[in-house]
Amino acid sequence: MAFIRKRGNSYYLVHNVRKKGRVRQLYLACLGRRPRISEDIVQEVTSKHPFVEVDWASLRRRAAHDLVQPLLNDSKYLRDLLADIRGMHLEIAEFQWPVLEVLRDRELRVQFATELKLLRGTLEVKLNQLRKGRFAGLQAS
Repeated sequence: MAFIRKRGNSYYLVHNVRKKGRVRQLYLACLGRRPRISEDIVQEVTSKHPFVEVDWASLRRRAAHDLVQPLLNDSKYLRDLLADIRGMHLEIAEFQWPVLEVLRDRELRVQFATELKLLRGTLEVKLNQLRKGRFAGLQAS
């Protein structure tokens, strides 16, 4: 049965296998600094390791718990998230649309625009939550 393991600053999806009487860990997927199990992860693991038994619902619950846990322990998680947001802001601000035109990859242009729209939607939801006072003690600027 697969499970989530934290090693260093990253989370991994692993499965124990026995070889020559010893237990070895088979790394199924890297989940990154924040454990998220996306459909891409599910497809990747299922295709690469079809015989490994995986309880995806349980793993997603565990990943959600591990995602929230750092917030309860210290503010490093939030500081890292803030740094990521600032970095992404600068990357998007510096991005030049003609770059996509040069690639001549219509699908990539569509995906890029779709992701930006999804990002806008996510930001609007979070800012609306902040404005409605769902986060005690915080106010939108």
